Amino acid sequence: MNPALFSSKSNSWETPSEFFEKLDAIFHFTLDPCATPENAKCPKFYTEEDDGLLQDWGGERVFMNPPYGGETGKWLKKASMEARKPDTLVVGLIASRTDTSYWYDYIFPRASELWFVKGRLKFSNSKTSAPFPSAIVVWDSSSDNNLKLKAIDKHGNFLYHIS
Repeated sequence: MNPALFSSKSNSWETPSEFFEKLDAIFHFTLDPCATPENAKCPKFYTEEDDGLLQDWGGERVFMNPPYGGETGKWLKKASMEARKPDTLVVGLIASRTDTSYWYDYIFPRASELWFVKGRLKFSNSKTSAPFPSAIVVWDSSSDNNLKLKAIDKHGNFLYHIS
């Protein structure tokens, strides 16, 4: 096994524009808490210096592509907590690594929707497809907390409901 397949020089993977636009057409995002001025997907965004983990996301429609690696769990905890606030929705694009503890702490028991992505995304700052599968996690304050499963392709096209 080639170790390079599981590493990166950066823990930041810029969301493909076409993929984001399809999600934005559904969710109408207002905040990107994990951005740089160059890759922000929403007019309102927080940079590393702003530290989106310390900011209030209440009342927002959040698109979150968190830094991958050791910090992911902190971002997923924040997303699951913020989405409990009234009129708050958080959608996270994450690596589909269901063996990690944060899936069992913040996704399976708290998310309202889980979308598995068929195929590997080619992130905007990469020459090749990601070395990992991806998932979309939706936490919605207005949800009935009945986890719904869906599948989409790597272009953001809806495939089917799993549940």
